[in-house]
Amino acid sequence: MSFINTLIERAAKDRKKIVLPESDDYRVLEAAGKVTKMGFADIVLIGNPEKIHKLGKDLDLSKVEIIDPDNFAQLPEYIEAFYELRKAKGMTKEKAAEFMHDPQYLACMLVKKDVCDGMVSGAAHSSADTLRPALQIVKTAPGTALVSAFFLMVVPNCDFGDGVYVFADSGLNEMPNSEALAEIAVSSAKTYEQLTGKQAKVAMLSYSTKGSAHSSDTEKVVEATKLAQAKAPQYLIDGELQLDAAIVPKVANSKAPGSKVAGQANVLIFPDLDAGNIGYKLTQRLAKAEAYGPITQGIAKPVNDLSRGCSADDIVGAVAITAVQAQK
Repeated sequence: MSFINTLIERAAKDRKKIVLPESDDYRVLEAAGKVTKMGFADIVLIGNPEKIHKLGKDLDLSKVEIIDPDNFAQLPEYIEAFYELRKAKGMTKEKAAEFMHDPQYLACMLVKKDVCDGMVSGAAHSSADTLRPALQIVKTAPGTALVSAFFLMVVPNCDFGDGVYVFADSGLNEMPNSEALAEIAVSSAKTYEQLTGKQAKVAMLSYSTKGSAHSSDTEKVVEATKLAQAKAPQYLIDGELQLDAAIVPKVANSKAPGSKVAGQANVLIFPDLDAGNIGYKLTQRLAKAEAYGPITQGIAKPVNDLSRGCSADDIVGAVAITAVQAQK
């Protein structure tokens, strides 16, 4: 059974309601039909029902709920709520009404109001357009200093472990400092254990292993490792480690003997967004890995992004991840 199928099984045991605001994209409608047919989550689409059914005329959308902003009885309540959230930032009621007719913003308010348990978007929007309303409305989780993004990578026929990895930050924070890297590491460890049920082993990646090179870049990772270990001693976190030392046991025995992470890492923390983005795409293309994300962590409720090149099946996978994240 594939890893995503195990998540689908878990999602089905405690079914959640996920909103997909991009109803003018056929891939989204196709995914909505597949999810409701499989029965592991309830789906809400935002848009004009006539246009949705016209675009998806060859799809079974009979089990999908549709909310039309132009005919939504609770819209005045949502406009008022958004106005109250943002009035200190100069929001007016007139502008709030405009925002609540934007599917991205209305979807986030549905999550905020507990009508929906999570949101998946980004098939036709940038990460900024997906995450901005989430941060304005849903906001960060208590105790979280930083919102970050990861890719869940599933590598077929992997020679190292079970082939399921979290790559972070691969989608949001461009040049994290030591404190931010530490936050990303702790959030990613929690995420990995929540999604897999297995112990996270977190490698803080660098071009250096245990002092083999010295620069401001390597020192950033060394300091981040210390901060993460102090903040969350319940997780196995080690660094700085080169990628081969992190995942290849033979190399780990040579470069980082005695490490409880080296040679068996399943959570890879990249020093910056360049490295994280290149790393996940390289793995996806050369290893033919499944790449799900960017998935966010640190928002009060799950609001997750998609690659604009995603397929309907990628969206189904993202819905499964979001549904499991929403489970208590």
